[in-house]
Amino acid sequence: MGHVRVYTISDTLQRFRRMQGYNVLHPMGWDAFGLPAENAAIERGIHPAEWTVKNIAAMKEQMSKLTIDFDWSREVRTCDPDYYRWTQYIFLEMYKAGLAYQKEAVVNWDPVDQTVLANEQVDAEGKSWRSGALVERKKLRQWFFKVTDFAEDLLNDIDLLTHWPERVKQMQRHWIGKSQGAEFEFSVLAENVSPLKVFTSRPDTLYGVQYLVVSPEHELIKRERLPAGQADEVLTFVEDLGKVQNMEEAEESKKGVFTGLYASHPVTSEQIPIYVAPYVLSDYGTGAVMGVPAHDKRDWDFCRANNVVDKIKFVIESPIKEVGVTEEPTEPFTAHGILTGISGPYKGMKSKEAGKAILKKAIQAGFGHSATQYRLKDWLLSRQRYWGAPIPIVHCPTCKVVPVPQEDLPVPLPLDVTFTGKGGSPLARATDWLNCKCPKCNGPATRETDTMDTFVDSSWYFMRYTDPHNTSLPFDPKIASERLPVDIYIGGVEHAILHLLYSRFFSKFLYKQGAIAPSPNKLPGNGEPFNVLLTQGMVHGRTFKDPVTQRFLKPEEVDLTDFNKPKIIATGESPSISYEKMSKSKYNGVDPTSVVEEQGVDPTRLHILYKAPPSEVLEWDDASIIGMQRWIAKVLKLSSTAGESRLKLELPELEAMTGEERDMYRTTHLTIKQVTESMSTSFGFNTAISDLIKLSNCVSGSKVEASSPVYQHAVQSIVKMMAPMTPTVGEECWEELGEKESVFQQEWPKWEDKALAKDNVECMIQINGKTRLSVNLPAALVGNTEEIERRARESPVGQKWLGEKSIRRAIVAKNGELVNFVLQN
Repeated sequence: MGHVRVYTISDTLQRFRRMQGYNVLHPMGWDAFGLPAENAAIERGIHPAEWTVKNIAAMKEQMSKLTIDFDWSREVRTCDPDYYRWTQYIFLEMYKAGLAYQKEAVVNWDPVDQTVLANEQVDAEGKSWRSGALVERKKLRQWFFKVTDFAEDLLNDIDLLTHWPERVKQMQRHWIGKSQGAEFEFSVLAENVSPLKVFTSRPDTLYGVQYLVVSPEHELIKRERLPAGQADEVLTFVEDLGKVQNMEEAEESKKGVFTGLYASHPVTSEQIPIYVAPYVLSDYGTGAVMGVPAHDKRDWDFCRANNVVDKIKFVIESPIKEVGVTEEPTEPFTAHGILTGISGPYKGMKSKEAGKAILKKAIQAGFGHSATQYRLKDWLLSRQRYWGAPIPIVHCPTCKVVPVPQEDLPVPLPLDVTFTGKGGSPLARATDWLNCKCPKCNGPATRETDTMDTFVDSSWYFMRYTDPHNTSLPFDPKIASERLPVDIYIGGVEHAILHLLYSRFFSKFLYKQGAIAPSPNKLPGNGEPFNVLLTQGMVHGRTFKDPVTQRFLKPEEVDLTDFNKPKIIATGESPSISYEKMSKSKYNGVDPTSVVEEQGVDPTRLHILYKAPPSEVLEWDDASIIGMQRWIAKVLKLSSTAGESRLKLELPELEAMTGEERDMYRTTHLTIKQVTESMSTSFGFNTAISDLIKLSNCVSGSKVEASSPVYQHAVQSIVKMMAPMTPTVGEECWEELGEKESVFQQEWPKWEDKALAKDNVECMIQINGKTRLSVNLPAALVGNTEEIERRARESPVGQKWLGEKSIRRAIVAKNGELVNFVLQN
């Protein structure tokens, strides 16, 4: 149902824009590589390609029943060699630009099946989902994209994304995580050991450093660098962290081990202990952090859990002190404040001022410098799996790492492989495919057996849509530049970080390479790929639980004779009812095909658009679809009545209309304005449908004759505006109106400002700022305070509040629809 929602939204918008006269590109493709297909191959004995093609066919059938109008001539599948050839091409372009590289990185390793596991294949107990073995953390040499080279651009250009939800922009800012501060050096009190470099965003806390912590992978954690008496304990601790379960337990318990090494504090010369702990990450900053327990919650917890020091030093205090409080603090002070006497010459300085002064001193003394860090890490794109785009690299004993020549692309996946789920990637066992000639020296070589993360495939597909049949390039720069950036991108908020961030990275890289060059007046600019982002909420299903056992109940276990008062068939008790994410385990899923067959395609589309604003969670139930069915029936009846009475008369001028015709004409044009704005900017489809229902009620309840051009105009407007949401019924109604061409060949209705003007206005009157009465005025008298005062005094309520009192002044607001009379004292 989530698919039904997103595609109904996109189809509604594209039909609306076409009727407005836009040349709309509404393509569809399939992000078809990935783990599910490979798992299916292992479990069902079916090749991933066959399983994928079957699923695509099923999805296309579902979409056809929803009357989704895609441009299928531009269809792409990321698993087709014709597509991943160009994914490999872009990889090589990044490799040439120095943005694709190899380094060692930790993976989840199943020691029984001898294979790499994705995070989702490791259960809550740190065990392999298939073999049940405790999963280990193992280092493998893997491929990365240097996305950190674009960190500043990715961060700064978020400000250009004025049509993105603020929460998505905040999520991206947080993920990039820019921190400005200082990098200090702490000399290690041991022979032949380099100083530890530590980044901090709070240089004002330097005097409060009481210990240092390094990551388990830090170069310091080697037997030859550790004291003999401590090395065994440290290395055993680090080795035990190789089990995912132990790693998670250690992180949760704030566990660490003293290395036996000390460092010299750069300003106090105190000896401070060096610990090793898993909460410090090797690939963030320098792989070492300074422990300031008085002013950081994590450091406070670690210090106490490991009994690092006897007394915690508070080097910053609140500028507002509580009188008479002498007890030791029971929690860290993490805010900015005033430096205490422990900070020596900086005592009494504010945090910001002191931080600058301490950094300046560090630069002069040579133990520090200003630094910027990002939480963003380089993108690990290697996957030790079969079903993905092969990385176009050859490993040669002589020439080392050699890129596959672009004219030899694609590097295709071998089809004759066996899937066991054991022993690493099937590609490593496909010897005919694996062994090849080095493109450089023509000697024996082997192919790279890692495939690319599926996020690589989906980071550029929207560019391929612009030129999907190009056999010379991923896309023609001129054609792509005319189409890009994407005007409106619709998808779930679960893609708010990785997919959107990686797509922005790809787009900015290709923009800098000159592969795309949208005109400067196109928003957002700077190679940003998406202008408007519409994140739709999830669809939740009605879920039943046994209130005693908390077991999820199957639909056949619940009596739904009374929809609002269901009963558990076995016990007669009322079940617990909630709306939760649809899943097989909760028995709350809904088959879209069944819903369409039972309820009709257009009522289903309307229901999904009306039930909740697109950005919010939609609580699905079939019961309320009947409201949409009734409205559709009403519009069909209005169309039939209008078609039977049609005289093809010209619309009269406003002045020549009767009062009731003017009211209907005004309501029609007000609805056109409201629906157009809802479809163009706010995407409030629920309010658009509500406005159309009100207009249809206005028409059906009016005394205006069906043969009146005003009546005909109103019904035609309703049908045109509902058609993008209900394409089948829209065409049927249009035909009932006696029209021969498709409703989608019609121009979207335009409102007339003069039609919106009211004949009469209800003017609210305040006396000394409090609302007391209202008077009905001809529109021409709006703002005429003398006439409004006269009419107010003539009314009984006005007499009560005004009497013979003099008015000192009149304040007009809300375009004359509110007047405040201020009385003389």
